[in-house]
Amino acid sequence: MKAKILIFSIIITIGMSACTVVNYQQNKPAYQETQLEVREFQTRMFDTNDNKLIMKALVNVLQDDNYIITNAVTDLGVLMAKKEVDLNSSGTKNTTSRDIDNQFWLEFFEAIATQDNHKNKRTYNNQPQTYKKTKLVEVSINVTEYGKQSKVRANFQAKVLDNQGNVVEVYPLKDGKFYQDFFAKVDKSIYLQKNGL
Repeated sequence: MKAKILIFSIIITIGMSACTVVNYQQNKPAYQETQLEVREFQTRMFDTNDNKLIMKALVNVLQDDNYIITNAVTDLGVLMAKKEVDLNSSGTKNTTSRDIDNQFWLEFFEAIATQDNHKNKRTYNNQPQTYKKTKLVEVSINVTEYGKQSKVRANFQAKVLDNQGNVVEVYPLKDGKFYQDFFAKVDKSIYLQKNGL
């Protein structure tokens, strides 16, 4: 009888310990790039030491991508820009100024008609309803002369804002393909600047 109880206890103990095994693969943090790896894809060398030409090319690329230049200091090689992206828009389309005017008045009158409904709209816990509304992408760029070359480092960061204007999340853009595409545009722009096109 004692042997049966001992065997039964061992089986129960093994069974209970098997239930508490943790899957360590799921708890392992995702791979995080090192600072050196991030800096590597954020940086590109160009075969000119004309910082003014590079700065102009950078401004052109950023403006082509709908960024607003917020600060540029050619002597220091510093350039900062930002762009806002409406997360609720259904995509871009070609619009005329008349379409924009019509859209403005349509939204204006809809706002007046539904003003009372939206004023008192609350969620179940009596808090105003919030949702992700805008993504603000900011970039800071540093241009440094190295002999007959120049090094350009770009650092993009995204902020997501809710409909109340509060920051919901902030994260750096660490996608190597994004930076590769950006620097390809800069390379083309430098070529166009050099050739006066």
